Amino acid sequence: MNMEKLRGEMTAFIDGLYEGEKKVLVFGEGSAHAPVMLVGEAPGEQESLQGRPFVGKAGKNLDEFLAVAGMDREALYVTNTVKFRPTKRSAAGRVVNRPPTQEEVKLFLPWLLKEIELVNPACVVTLGNVPLKALTDRRQIIGDLHGRFSTLGSRLLFPMYHPASVIYNPSLKEVYRQDLSVFAQWYENYEKSRIKDV
Repeated sequence: MNMEKLRGEMTAFIDGLYEGEKKVLVFGEGSAHAPVMLVGEAPGEQESLQGRPFVGKAGKNLDEFLAVAGMDREALYVTNTVKFRPTKRSAAGRVVNRPPTQEEVKLFLPWLLKEIELVNPACVVTLGNVPLKALTDRRQIIGDLHGRFSTLGSRLLFPMYHPASVIYNPSLKEVYRQDLSVFAQWYENYEKSRIKDV
């Protein structure tokens, strides 16, 4: 299976699941053989409109952090746990984002695992609690594990706060910067060792 086939199957799956209710698939993007895969929670409004992950405010934060770490987004693979925008009606009657339900996460987990298998990254970076809990023991939380490497099967796992968390909680900015610094050091060493092996 390749990415295009997976995208096609996922589109058919979503269309069949939500008949009569249009859900926009926001598939992952980036290098198909990236050494690093970033996994977020779910698309927001801008992501749903553009059909691309992390292009809204959180995406701008992510891009800034990656630039600080000397990492190029094009060399990575970026995706979400849930592949469409979860919404609800606000008190004012507007359509707004909501966290994905456990059922939605469970529904999309097999697809995420296929995506990880196809990209085959050396390291999966989870952004926030939703992808961390989806891929590990559900009792683990980001506050306990952020900024430290562990394993996810045969690959590394590096949990980080979601880039949007810095928007709502500016005090996390320094924590985020420190975690990113740890990750950037690993990434630099990884890239050096890859060049040596070529």
